[in-house]
Amino acid sequence: MAGLSAVADVQIDPDGVFKYILVRVSRRGGSEHKDIVRGTKTAEFHNNIFEKLAPEMEKLELECKCLGGGKIDHNSKEKKIRVFGVSTGFGKADHAVSVEKLKSVYKDYEITWSDDTK
Repeated sequence: MAGLSAVADVQIDPDGVFKYILVRVSRRGGSEHKDIVRGTKTAEFHNNIFEKLAPEMEKLELECKCLGGGKIDHNSKEKKIRVFGVSTGFGKADHAVSVEKLKSVYKDYEITWSDDTK
């Protein structure tokens, strides 16, 4: 499982409102997996994030599958993160799962989610 442990649970931009995806990463041909969150302001579309992530995972001999997407509103000054929205290409991520991942990294933040699209 060394390959999976090398993958960060969360990588998001420090501030702003941006697209994010929830991705399941697994060993090729194996049942071990973990879910990760990736988000960035530089992505015009959700698939831009996935297209950057997939080759990185392949180098680690891992497969990845997008479980859905949405948006993140990250305010580092107020230590708040809000997860919401939907990806038109990948569908809505399970925001509750995404929030748990975010809480494991941003322990002193107030992190909320909603099914609102705005």
